[in-house]
Amino acid sequence: MTSDALLTLDRLTVALPRGADRANAVEALSLTLAKNEILCIVGESGSGKSLTALAVMGLLPTGVAISSGAIRFDGQDLGALDDAAMRGLRGARIGMIFQEPMTALNPVMRVGDQIAEVLRFHGRGDGIDARVGELLGSVGLPDPESLRRAYPFRLSGGQRQRVMIAMALALDPAILIADEPTTALDVTTQAQILALIKSIQATREMGVLFITHDFGVVAEIADRVGVMQQGRLVELGIASDVLDRPQHAYTQGLLAAVPHLEPRRRVALTSEVTLAAEHMSKTFAAPAGWFKPRRRVDAVKDVSIQVRAGETLGVVGESGSGKSTLARLIVRLVEADAGRVAIRGVEGDFLELPAKELRHRRRRVQMIFQDPYASLNPRRRVGDIIAQGPLAHGEDHAVVRQRVADLLRLVRLDPASADRYPHEFSGGQRQRIGIARALALEPTVLIADEPVSALDVSVQAQVLDLLDELQRRLAFAMLFITHDLRVAAQVCDRIAVMHAGEVVEYGPTSQVLATPAHAYTRQLLAAVPGRRWSTANAAGMNPAAPRS
Repeated sequence: MTSDALLTLDRLTVALPRGADRANAVEALSLTLAKNEILCIVGESGSGKSLTALAVMGLLPTGVAISSGAIRFDGQDLGALDDAAMRGLRGARIGMIFQEPMTALNPVMRVGDQIAEVLRFHGRGDGIDARVGELLGSVGLPDPESLRRAYPFRLSGGQRQRVMIAMALALDPAILIADEPTTALDVTTQAQILALIKSIQATREMGVLFITHDFGVVAEIADRVGVMQQGRLVELGIASDVLDRPQHAYTQGLLAAVPHLEPRRRVALTSEVTLAAEHMSKTFAAPAGWFKPRRRVDAVKDVSIQVRAGETLGVVGESGSGKSTLARLIVRLVEADAGRVAIRGVEGDFLELPAKELRHRRRRVQMIFQDPYASLNPRRRVGDIIAQGPLAHGEDHAVVRQRVADLLRLVRLDPASADRYPHEFSGGQRQRIGIARALALEPTVLIADEPVSALDVSVQAQVLDLLDELQRRLAFAMLFITHDLRVAAQVCDRIAVMHAGEVVEYGPTSQVLATPAHAYTRQLLAAVPGRRWSTANAAGMNPAAPRS
């Protein structure tokens, strides 16, 4: 530990409530953060990295407390401060960007008022309006004067995150803590936010504690890296050393699970088309406001795709590109304005089926949703959730119960877990339950809508391997929606790139990634975090092996 450190954690231990899966969320953690340094803390969910940040901020949840050790900021022991002193320090000297800006921002306050509130709370009453406009402009938001009057739900995910950054920087803090600030963002927006944080850090010479589970982000932004496992710091070093020559087996395992842009080789596919969607179109009409005319948005414009038996077609693009809307049009969760869908085993146009027949035929095409917690009924046991579809189609109760047990085994869960509720499972386990539910009706087409975007890199790799194994065994066609080209490279045989509702590029994965024809595809590839490191790692230049 250096004497000129801005922040020092000295054998910090944070205790969990009695009955938790382990005694301490953070155990004997020692590290420092210097001025003008970006320190990334990496680890899976449950590793203690976010609770470390909350401990520094004095925002630990009820029942979780520091049991030993010390946190010193600029030589001051934060544990010795009372609540009033911590409130004065929090925001003014130590700022924080939270992972989910939509829950961190007040939904009924305009964003400009929320930034102004931070300034007023800390006694900066003079020139607030000018300061708010200056902050919104400094984080790259267009038309700050209009945007300051907007509510959070009116902004995109990237814009909300920029507002959070502006709030965190309002009082020129010495330390900025960023807790997974880019996890749910598109690759291009993610690249913009990372560049913004790095630029602001360099200009203001702040110390940045950056929490993430994405080693691509680490390669892009970090000076040093600390790796946490089960509350303990297992590796700490210069970013290039940790990325290229990791010492600890856990770090090596995390690095081995990082998806890269090198497409894997797939087995030969049949020529049998299982799903064909032709000339799909959908236009949404945004309601008129007091001063705004009614606006039409072409979410999907004349899109045609085909997926063969045993094949995975990736649909890639940013939020708003139309990829999720296309999936919902095919499943008929949203009715198309135009188009035709043919599914093997279903006679005629799937989009023209009457409601009574649609209920029966829809078993042929099933969907895995992005957020398994939101899509699983929290009041029903897992076994009942998986059995619901077959039972609704009149299948025998005993047969269905046996199938539930078989499906749980298939997705590598204990059949005894059928009696548990969704909240009793981890995020990766809940996604496995979502996969089991989708497979319960033995579909010929599986649509996976961002099924791994919110998962840790190691859990993500497990779910992707599971989907690949199930597809090889069951030969279903899969439409895989993602904004991450690294994930698409690992699972997709072909890729369709969508932009502003249209498919702008379509071809074999190796061709699209190696020689992209469209400028938008090249833009997506250029924005992949840590692309240079990831490519070298895939080629064996960075073997993720211990130093000799």
